[in-house]
Order: sequence, then C-alpha cells, then structure tokens
Amino acid sequence: MLLAMEFRGEMRRSCSDSYIVQIGKMGIRLVWHILHLLVSVFYVVLGMTHVAESYLISSGLWKKYRAFNKGKVRYLAIVVESEEAYQTSNIIKLLLWLESIGVKHICLYDAEGIMKKSKEAILEKLDNATLFEKASEHDKLLSENCMTLEFASFSDGKEAVAKAANFLLREYMTSTALNGNQEENTFTEAQMADALKAIGCNGPEPDLLLVYGPVRCHLGFPAWRIRYTEIVHMGPLKLMRYGSLIKTIYKFTMVRQNFGK
Repeated sequence: MLLAMEFRGEMRRSCSDSYIVQIGKMGIRLVWHILHLLVSVFYVVLGMTHVAESYLISSGLWKKYRAFNKGKVRYLAIVVESEEAYQTSNIIKLLLWLESIGVKHICLYDAEGIMKKSKEAILEKLDNATLFEKASEHDKLLSENCMTLEFASFSDGKEAVAKAANFLLREYMTSTALNGNQEENTFTEAQMADALKAIGCNGPEPDLLLVYGPVRCHLGFPAWRIRYTEIVHMGPLKLMRYGSLIKTIYKFTMVRQNFGK
C-alpha cells in the first residue's frame, strides 16, 4: 500500500514537471514568433519608407535633391554580381538614368565578364555612348557630350597584375645586368603603379563605386583603382530605383573627402 502511494506521488511530480517544461517551451515559441513578427513588420515599414522616399526624390517633390554638383562624380564604377549581369535591360535602364543625371564616364564590372560579352547590345541601346578605350583622353568635346563606357572583369585585373610583374622583372633584370647589383630588390606600391601605367592597365580611379547584388563587397574589382573610392551597396539590380540612385550620388557630392598627405 505504501509503495503504491509513493508511486502515485512520483507520477504526479513527473506529470507536473512535464507540464512546466511544455509551458516553458510554448512560452519561448510564442516569444520567438512575436519577435519574428516585429522584425518582419519593421522591414516592411522600412521598405515602404524607401519606396515613398524614392518616389518623392524621382518626382522632384523633394527640393534638396533637385540640384547638386554632379561634376564631383568624374568617373563612376558599377559592380554587378555575375548572375545579375545577365539582366541587360536593367543595366541599360541604369545607364540611361545615369545619363539623365549627368554622369558621363562609367566602368561596368562583373567578375565573369558577362557585361563585356554584351557590350555591343548595350551600346546599341544608347544613342550617345562610346567605348572608353576609343575615346581620346584629350578630346574635351567628346568627354563633355558623350558617355564613355569601360567594360571590365576579374580576368582583366589578374592579367594586369601578371603583365606588371613581368614588366618589373624585366626592369630589375636590366638594372642588375647594367649595374652588377645582385642584392634582393623590394618593389614598392609606387613602382607597381608605374608598371601598371606603363603597360596601359592602370585605368581611372572611380570616385564612386556602386555595388548591385546580394554581397557587400567589390567582387574583385581591381584594388589599385579604388584606393580612395567611396563604395556603396545598392541591393539587388532588379530592385533598383531612380530615387535611390539620385540620393546616393547626392550624398556623395555632399561629403568632404580628406585624402591626407
């Protein structure tokens, strides 16, 4: 009889503990769902705010974005994630937006060179555009009235580094043969820059670099060309907005850059 009573007591305690555990789990699950709902609502409201802000800017209702110094963006780079680089229509649309804003010199980059393969199709849709390499550096009329496009990929940067290294090696071997100096030489950043310039692979340094895609990085864009470049992540290419583009360029023109000595 005593054993039976003790057994019933143990059963009641175990059932009570089980209920407490279940209630605790339900409480944690409820808190998790509430937090998830709050975060989802926050991002929905944030997205709606961005859409409304973009509309106000693109429609010209927000006065401060109507006029700004576009001349500060002398060279703009657009980095697109390779999968999104197939969206040629969106890329053309983006270029037309930039042309309407007043940005004339643009570098289009994706790691796999998808846009480079489509450059003829892109140029056909733009009435006043030419390839950067065909434009004369000293032709002021061309630079003022025509959009110049440079198409780049990861292989360009890799090839440039290899050519610059070979150039420096030849220079070192020539110097060693003439001077008889067999000491180990250390190449500096300035020498590398001079080598890239000598082989014609230095390219202009963009003032602003816009990244379209899920990743917040420059996706292999030549590092020696973005030492002082402002990098801004713009989100997926399919969700690009004219107002967001104007806002980004406006914010860049309002920033004072200190390069130091």
